[in-house]
Amino acid sequence: MAVASIDMSKPVPLTPMAVVAKALVFLATGLLLFAAYTVYMIGQPLFGVIVTIVALGFLFVFGLRRFYFARFIYPGIATMALFVIFPIFYTIYLGFTNYGSFNLLTYQRVQEVLLSSKIVDKSTAIPFAVAAEGDHYRVYFEDAGAGGYLSDLVALDGSTANVGASAVNSAPEVLLERRDAIKLRKGLAEISVTLPDGTELRNAGLREFASVTPEFQIAPDGNATRVTDGAVFTPDHATGFYTNAEGEQITPGWRTNIGLQNFERIFTSDGIRGPMISIFIWTVIFAVGSVVFTFALGVTLASILQWPHLRFKAAYRILLILPYAVPAFISILVFKGLFNQNFGEINLVLEALFGLRPEWNTNGFLARCMLLMVNVWLGYPYMMLLAMGFLQSVPEEQKKAAALEGAGMLRVFWTITLPQILPPFLPLLLASFAFNFNNIVLVLLLTRGGPDMPGTIIPAGETDILGSFTYRIAFMDSGTQFGLSGAITLLIFILVSIMAYANFVFMRRAANKG
Repeated sequence: MAVASIDMSKPVPLTPMAVVAKALVFLATGLLLFAAYTVYMIGQPLFGVIVTIVALGFLFVFGLRRFYFARFIYPGIATMALFVIFPIFYTIYLGFTNYGSFNLLTYQRVQEVLLSSKIVDKSTAIPFAVAAEGDHYRVYFEDAGAGGYLSDLVALDGSTANVGASAVNSAPEVLLERRDAIKLRKGLAEISVTLPDGTELRNAGLREFASVTPEFQIAPDGNATRVTDGAVFTPDHATGFYTNAEGEQITPGWRTNIGLQNFERIFTSDGIRGPMISIFIWTVIFAVGSVVFTFALGVTLASILQWPHLRFKAAYRILLILPYAVPAFISILVFKGLFNQNFGEINLVLEALFGLRPEWNTNGFLARCMLLMVNVWLGYPYMMLLAMGFLQSVPEEQKKAAALEGAGMLRVFWTITLPQILPPFLPLLLASFAFNFNNIVLVLLLTRGGPDMPGTIIPAGETDILGSFTYRIAFMDSGTQFGLSGAITLLIFILVSIMAYANFVFMRRAANKG
């Protein structure tokens, strides 16, 4: 039977449904372009460009029949671009900037912050209250002597910037409650009140007005002058701060490109390079140790469960798989309590039996041992389940033949069983290594990277792995350094890529030999 082919080059008459579909495509494209413009205007040009590309791709793929073949894969490609490719490139981009807790803003926003910085003269502070007259209000200032001052009517809607005030003998009969006056704080902050003696007062808090003067003045060339002492600060775009001749910097600063400075800090600063090397070595040891011990324990338990004379196999399987069934974060938190130095059950038992009270949380070596033990507990059921399946593929005849030749149980395992189950295990062992290389959830929940290393200028702990180390620099320190963490992330990405390629070459050579 011949199958009719569709000629995509010929125009197809537009039906009402086709018109509606095209209208929806144009509407969705317009919304995406508007979102891209909005993202660009709030200071995220890279994300705006990616959203624009996604929008145009959506228009071409779903608007033109010649790209019909791509309609099934485009959603996956667009999702990967937004949530995988963009975060990777954005993180790499941050590694070349000074983005951090002191450099979060743009240059224009920093100028706005400096201009909004005010100096309040507390000697002129006067308590205030608000009286309502229809849609307008009067601000009443209580003088320390008799009477006070009452401002002219003002709308408090931003239409009036300055109002006068006159002396009065007594306060208005009806004043707003403090909670109602607080609701007007935005309008109150936009006005100034001039007293009869010429003193200009501005809102200086929830309860008082005072004489307020700007702390900085910014000239057209961008230089900022501090009013109190006349010091001149020049914008330094190499560091992202306003700086004067004495080297004093004004915070906050702005985000700017600093080239390779973050990478220079990593390789030249002993306070960064030292802990990074130590953490890298521990990360490799942790990942390799986790894979080796979970594999050894999982295969051993699986081999025991395969013994034909073992009774209650089903009960043993259920008990041994339980750690895999319980959510990992619950098990980690339970172990955190068990390993508590002062009140944990493990130390209580060790002290009762042997008089030992290990310092699991303050001793770096013991903390690393604890981390490895908990990770083995969490990971062995997975290896055991895989081994139980792979062991079924080993021919029993070969084992029986080796036994007839006088080979013992261990010799049969090392010479017959292990060589046959190891090749299918290799890809899974490599995947387990990659997972444990970045297993920051275990570190953050169990030890939070501690105990801390002495003599470092960045947060670094004895049990930190590279992933948790970078996370702490970016999010868990009072002086978050997103740029430095982005640079470290790029180095980790390159390192993991090299290791992945090496593993790929090793697997390919092993397969060719097989």
